[in-house]
Amino acid sequence: MTRLTNIILSTMLLASLSACETREAAIAAPPSAVFAQAWNAGIDPDEPAFHVQEIDANTFVLRQSLRTSFEAPFLYLLLGEDKALLIDTGAEGADPRAEVDNLLAASGHAGLPLVVMHTHGHGDHVGGDASFADRPDTIIVGHTAEDVAGFVGIDQWPEDSGALDLGGRKVDVLPTPGHHASHVMVYDPVTRILFSGDAIYPGRLYFVCDKAGEYAASLDRVADFAQTHQIDWLLGGHVEMKAAAGHSFGQDGKARRGEHLLELPGSALGDVTAAFAGIGDYPRVTPFPEFMLLPHPADPAGMSPPDWCKPA
Repeated sequence: MTRLTNIILSTMLLASLSACETREAAIAAPPSAVFAQAWNAGIDPDEPAFHVQEIDANTFVLRQSLRTSFEAPFLYLLLGEDKALLIDTGAEGADPRAEVDNLLAASGHAGLPLVVMHTHGHGDHVGGDASFADRPDTIIVGHTAEDVAGFVGIDQWPEDSGALDLGGRKVDVLPTPGHHASHVMVYDPVTRILFSGDAIYPGRLYFVCDKAGEYAASLDRVADFAQTHQIDWLLGGHVEMKAAAGHSFGQDGKARRGEHLLELPGSALGDVTAAFAGIGDYPRVTPFPEFMLLPHPADPAGMSPPDWCKPA
């Protein structure tokens, strides 16, 4: 992900990640319980820049095409009575504003005020911000923990949570640093979905070696939240895993066959929490059926997975 860019996403790291990929024949995922269609995965070279699917009349999911970015990030649009919330804007190379405005118009909400917020500040989640810069009645929340905390009313980051009232629809904002300093998850009680960003998704869960404890603490807080809130599904920022358990795609393709489903059941929170609890003396690259822990040193020069976080 662009989460590693500038320092970590080097040629050496890409080569290392490719070693984690296996190349067995594609296995089809089971039918989705959430979405009517399988997501576009770059098979059609003429597929649109965004594939849009509806969860309900006021909740939409947009996937950016692999043909525009290997990240293929997911964006989420939630409509309230007074404003709409867009969670993430994707990677550079596409125009999310046109898609969002078309969805608002088609649903009878043309011109609805919009809040653009992000699960975190990595480039593949904020790359489309510029397209909203001159949109009327639009707030673009900044990318730092301070920006997010101030906007949603979090007094003590990351211990406290915040909220955003869209009008007849109030969502909870849960600080979850570890993957990124400003990472949050957004819980929608209407759909009982936790929009989990890059903290939990069917893919490679990246974190710097010395952030494992911070990441684990974030997961524990979300697990506590889940004790009093029904979470049916987690929808994350990407799909990187194959339908074949424990296997992931590489980062160099523009088309995929046999992708894992986007949605993870609420029980996946416990699976990821348990994976972090089992790290032991130091985190190492470890595949699980629906995700992969991928710790990495801040500077990977001269080091390689899976044990590149091992103390000297």
